Amino acid sequence: QVQLVESGGGLVQAGDSLRLSCAASGSTFDITVMGWYRQVPGKQREMVAQIRRGEATTYASSVKGRFTISRDDAWNAVILQMNSLKTEDTGNYYCLARTLSHDFWGQGTQVTVSS
Repeated sequence: QVQLVESGGGLVQAGDSLRLSCAASGSTFDITVMGWYRQVPGKQREMVAQIRRGEATTYASSVKGRFTISRDDAWNAVILQMNSLKTEDTGNYYCLARTLSHDFWGQGTQVTVSS
């Protein structure tokens, strides 16, 4: 089992920056991928950024060049640095930890970007 706790969401203005953190505990040695997903009401949860063992990263096209995902060496935390925020970045952001057998999710943290 992996437990995830997100923090760092809030209300910001367009153009501002925000840093989301996700603390992982439990069987973190089993994690193969960590990432951030975003969900808005009435829409499916969508991938924002992922980082794999071996450091390969993937970003949604809408955030490339503005967001950066990183993790600590022990896979105990993953960070999403969000710069040049836009109103369309608004949503509930969820942390993901993926093992070979299961996806684990955090409780989510709300990000609201005002114009």
